[in-house]
Amino acid sequence: MTEKARANELLGYSSDARLLILNADDFGMCHAVNEAVLRTLKEGPVSSCTLMVPCPWSQHALKLLRATPEFAFGVHLTVVSEQPDYRWGPMTCRDEVPSLVDEAGYFYDGSRVDEFLDQVDLAELEREFRAQIERVLAAGLKPTHLDSHCGTHTRREAVFDMTVGLAHEYGLALRVDGQSFIKKLQNRGYPTNDHKLLDSFELDTTNKQAIYAQMLRNLPVGLSEWAVHPGLDTAEMGTVEPGSRVRQTDFAFFGSVQAKEIIEGEGIIVLSYRDLQAVWNSKR
Repeated sequence: MTEKARANELLGYSSDARLLILNADDFGMCHAVNEAVLRTLKEGPVSSCTLMVPCPWSQHALKLLRATPEFAFGVHLTVVSEQPDYRWGPMTCRDEVPSLVDEAGYFYDGSRVDEFLDQVDLAELEREFRAQIERVLAAGLKPTHLDSHCGTHTRREAVFDMTVGLAHEYGLALRVDGQSFIKKLQNRGYPTNDHKLLDSFELDTTNKQAIYAQMLRNLPVGLSEWAVHPGLDTAEMGTVEPGSRVRQTDFAFFGSVQAKEIIEGEGIIVLSYRDLQAVWNSKR
């Protein structure tokens, strides 16, 4: 078994299987994102989503998740607020987590993530992560995994180790990116993506459907994860994220019949974090 197919062995698949998690990030961000994510789960190949608990439309997202328990979902741990005119802050009282907020009392902007992580109090960060997980549990829902907005949990080793501890404590799997973190956990018997996480914000929006189609045909052996960001092309979406076409072009592909047909034709096995969670919990 090669290093590139380590997850296949841990998850019980043949060494030549091509496994793919299609996770829709940012559920709860706004109405246009909520509707698009739900449609890609129902009609497209997307296999799971992750919820941004501090965002204004998270209550709506929780309601949708309660109505569709068949869909796997995780907690998109959120301590970054990147939109200039549409912002959010901690679930925890700001006075209890002063290192998490900027001068205006919101989470730090995406351009200041490194500055934020260099000064954040780890105990305050853990308190906020717990508050977001507990909010989901209090709603009577059972998440499958943790990941983070803007990848904050994989930018510093201490933050990563703390988040692994939370995953163990709450019986959840964890999105892992970065080869050192991937190798660290796979050596301990945890299934993770074998390859670099694909963030759809890194792709050119021009001809994206053709790009995605070719990437599926070229998908390597082992477990891959694509973090996609579907959103509807509405006035709300244009106001929340002015000038961006990432979410609309993601929805155009992952809400289409074409995406499902290519996956089926290529023999790609689409998984959710529910599959990984069972193995993660067996290692506790």
